[in-house]
Amino acid sequence: MTLWKALVCCLFCCWVARAGDASFVFAGLSITPEQWNKDANFVKMERYVRQAAAMGAKVISTPEGYLEGYVGNRKRVPGLDREKYLAAGESLDGPLLGRAAALARELKIYLLIGFAERRGERMYNSAVIFSPDGSVASHYSKIHTADDEPLNTKGTEFSVAETPLGRWGTLICFDRQLPETARILTLRGAQFLLAPSWGGYGEMNDQMMRVRAYENGVWLAFVHPNRCLIIDPRGKIVAQNTGEGDQIVTATIELRDTGPIQLLRERRPELYGEIARPRK
Repeated sequence: MTLWKALVCCLFCCWVARAGDASFVFAGLSITPEQWNKDANFVKMERYVRQAAAMGAKVISTPEGYLEGYVGNRKRVPGLDREKYLAAGESLDGPLLGRAAALARELKIYLLIGFAERRGERMYNSAVIFSPDGSVASHYSKIHTADDEPLNTKGTEFSVAETPLGRWGTLICFDRQLPETARILTLRGAQFLLAPSWGGYGEMNDQMMRVRAYENGVWLAFVHPNRCLIIDPRGKIVAQNTGEGDQIVTATIELRDTGPIQLLRERRPELYGEIARPRK
């Protein structure tokens, strides 16, 4: 190995070590948007983002589908119309997401926004994380859409963002109900799982989220219009919303605080082939 390669390797290892020990304040915006009103929803989001940043948050997340009011679900929007839904879609380089990138840059924060993404004539249930410099740190489209989202195309790629504040995986709502999603993100290095959501919540969901954090030894944030949970790698809820109404929920994420890593070490993947095979 040349001296130059050795130096680069050393610097990279030091960066990874620092990221692994990162500590930062996370804020989940447990806020409810209006259906079909992207402009009003953005204004409301910006107000809460600025409040969260003033509270010291460096990483901030909205719920699933926040920008357009989560209108791609046929249970929430009976008689969902394809053309109207396409018109509500926002491209990754669209004007409102451009404003979101500028907001992240101004406040020097990481900002996750859930939105109905339009790519040509296809729609996706997506989440994007903007970096403090306004660039895209992560772009993920929901992989498990179930039958409630007939107009959304299923995503095909998992996403783990590499940042100076650690490695973060994104999963959206129903993704959380399949344990393989959180596990593969963890195996790809995620230390913190962000789960913007909309659908069900309650005691059963709280327990499921605690298990997802514990079984993978990661931090997890569940951000929903009516419920927000921030859970440590041991499955303890360290912060949650109280009562009803729009709220900002914050907690300090300590990535040096690891959970039951032994569980991952004891895996026997050579015996798990059936998990990855389609059901007959």
